[in-house]
Amino acid sequence: MNFSSDNSAPAAPEIIDALRRINKGYQPSYGTDEVAEAVQERIQEIFESATARVFLVSTGTAANALCLACLCPPWATIYCHQKSHVEEDECGAPEFYTGGAKLTQLSGAHGRIDPAQLEHALKTAAPVGVHNVQRGALSLTNSTELGTTYNCDSIAALAAKAAEYKIPVHLDGARFANALVHLSCTPAEMTWKSGISAVVFGGTKNGLMGVETVILFDEEMAWEFELRRKRGGHPLSKHRYLSAQMDAYLTANLWLRLAEQANAQTRYLASRLQSLPDAEIVHPVEANMVFLALPRRLHQQALTNGARYYFWHGASLAGDPQEKIIARLVCNWSTTENDIDQLIDRGFGR
Repeated sequence: MNFSSDNSAPAAPEIIDALRRINKGYQPSYGTDEVAEAVQERIQEIFESATARVFLVSTGTAANALCLACLCPPWATIYCHQKSHVEEDECGAPEFYTGGAKLTQLSGAHGRIDPAQLEHALKTAAPVGVHNVQRGALSLTNSTELGTTYNCDSIAALAAKAAEYKIPVHLDGARFANALVHLSCTPAEMTWKSGISAVVFGGTKNGLMGVETVILFDEEMAWEFELRRKRGGHPLSKHRYLSAQMDAYLTANLWLRLAEQANAQTRYLASRLQSLPDAEIVHPVEANMVFLALPRRLHQQALTNGARYYFWHGASLAGDPQEKIIARLVCNWSTTENDIDQLIDRGFGR
């Protein structure tokens, strides 16, 4: 009954098999292995961009921070949602890797940036020139940290506003596949065709052992990224183990199948959670996370009975048993209906 995080889930069997295969014999290091080139070509095909440059790193923090460092100079700011991962969960890595760029937090319902807020922030930036932080980049997250998605029209509208002020757009896609299968669009439509300059195509939360792919749609940024990745200590010497995971992930659309499984189980989870007394789902369920408000006593019962999930933003079991508090429950590729039924029937005693 573990719904704590998709990071806690096992790697998919196809990924483990790929690691076993690549573990035989010798391969060149630092991204010159034979599988790396195949991954680059496959991603170019999937994203419909023959000029896209592809880089593998082992963590999402490195992927986002290195990517943003190429997009935003240290005297500028990155516009992001106040609940975005780059703001709340990167321990200042974007600021560090950019050399000091600021993060400007924007609000908006359900984790999505309000276009009016972005327009106001861009319009009023740097009113006295050199004395102010300059416009730098826009960072979007899809799916968002609250389990919702930006559709392609929404991305295009925000990116168009960024383009009006001549700033690039970064897409944090730690749960890229979950958003994509919900929206039923293509990777190209959700990225460069909507105005995205660079995307982090996530895999770790969707069945990989640990790989994130940075895709740059501007070839001129590629060498800078190479240098920043090396200087930041993130090119793996045994890169073939990253390549093998990503190669297996892309083979036979495994990445889409894993995300579809996670999303489908999340919809089932949401339907079953709604049967609980006083249950309230506080954000639209559009990917693989459910945000649930329940009386504290029911949360206490579920955790006592073996359920595992996180409370949201400072909530705890201490306090009025009848007070509603919010928890986040996450499904992953390996979550089953039986797991969910156990949570509801044994955990919550329904």
